Amino acid sequence: MDIEKLKKILEDRGEPKYRFSQIYKAVFFDLIFDFSQMTNLSKELREILSKEITPFSLKIKTIQKGKEVDKDLFELEDGNCIETVLMKHNYDRKTVCISSQVGCPLGCKFCATGKMGFIRNLDSQEIVDQVLFFAKEEKDKKLNVVFMGMGEPLLNYDNVLQAIRVLNDKNGFNLSIRSISISTAGIIPGIKKLMNENLQLNLAISLNSPNEKQRTEIMPVNQQYSLKELMAVAKEYVKKTNKKLFFEYVLLDGINDDLESSKQLIKLLDKEPLFHINLIRYNNTSTQFRSSSIKTIEKFKKELEKNNINVTLRYSFGKEIKAACGQLSTTSNCFNVD
Repeated sequence: MDIEKLKKILEDRGEPKYRFSQIYKAVFFDLIFDFSQMTNLSKELREILSKEITPFSLKIKTIQKGKEVDKDLFELEDGNCIETVLMKHNYDRKTVCISSQVGCPLGCKFCATGKMGFIRNLDSQEIVDQVLFFAKEEKDKKLNVVFMGMGEPLLNYDNVLQAIRVLNDKNGFNLSIRSISISTAGIIPGIKKLMNENLQLNLAISLNSPNEKQRTEIMPVNQQYSLKELMAVAKEYVKKTNKKLFFEYVLLDGINDDLESSKQLIKLLDKEPLFHINLIRYNNTSTQFRSSSIKTIEKFKKELEKNNINVTLRYSFGKEIKAACGQLSTTSNCFNVD
């Protein structure tokens, strides 16, 4: 919702100051996205706001349901589309995996979103509305929110941070900051800015290789922000924030899953106790890559554990409907490149 525009309309009309709080609470706390349903407002004000303000910006195009997962395709007001995923865990908490861009400019070789190229950044409302939608659908605001959908969040820094502040606002949606995670491919300026925000959110870095040459081959962003520089910033991050830093490591058959890779990874992490590795099975996309076998993954994991590395093998949600890590993509008829 365009909050500044709303404030100006109310001010120009001479509305009492509490009117803004009423509307803000209705949208972000009560999840009412239709001004006509805000019966504590005058009929005239409801009609004006309905014409001037869009409280919810997304249009549902399709909903796919898989095992423990919903994947929704949302159309934006300009005709572009994004995908958002709701993951339903075995316990009470649910996780919304949201997008921050239409497409992605980084072109990681194993990622379906990267093959789309970059269309545009989402604005803060388009980011927030993904969360509001599922909160209303599930009748549950106790969500985990992960910026692990389409796009690179730290290349849309201002809109992402504005969305986080709106979601975290105790006078509105009131989502715990500790329930929010950002995943980055290693945008060093963004990581440096984030470590100075004094926000207790979670940060994950998509690592995927322990050596420069190989990481550059599968993640072109490594040409701009090298692994050496990235690890130096990672150490700076945990020292300054005293928070655990997660590294995502997608295991690719015959590429980064052998014993030598595990040894290089151990050396790279340099026994930092606040580093944690999340191992992720590769989810098939239209690329040349294949997922490592379970036997290989377990062997890789045990080597890390043997050397006192904090490591978790992550469960993959939604691969049966292409909703898992690296699989989100919209086709050419879902966005307007003009």
